[in-house]
Amino acid sequence: MLTVKVDDAAFRADLASLYRRMVDLTPVMQDIGSMIESRVSDRFESRTDPAGKSWAPWAPSTIKSYPADGNRQLLDRYGDMLLSRNHQATKDSVRIGFGKPYATYHEWGTKHMPRRGLLFADPDVGSLAPDDEKSILDIIDTYLTPGL
Repeated sequence: MLTVKVDDAAFRADLASLYRRMVDLTPVMQDIGSMIESRVSDRFESRTDPAGKSWAPWAPSTIKSYPADGNRQLLDRYGDMLLSRNHQATKDSVRIGFGKPYATYHEWGTKHMPRRGLLFADPDVGSLAPDDEKSILDIIDTYLTPGL
């Protein structure tokens, strides 16, 4: 199992303030997980990474070896990777990922396959795309809004 931790300063202060108010951040983490899952699903549709860059097309060898009963779409041979996306929220964190271990190869790429990112703008440093960060901060802000 691969674990990548995103510990971004942009979120720390807001999360600390929210934690003082709520103690159990499970609802916040659940909303963040759902939002990222939705964005991943959108990336399958648009065939773009979190920064909006188009995924590289298939290599000719991939096209040639593609199974006749497949979906004929990038990263969607049988739909099982997309369907395996999931998140687990707790009182102080959310884990977002895939139930298929080969998703890692797509997130980072390999020497034989270009990266086709799904979760990170830069997986090596665990950074999120600016739009994903903004959406997370918007969710946190919703919970910080007085009267909630």
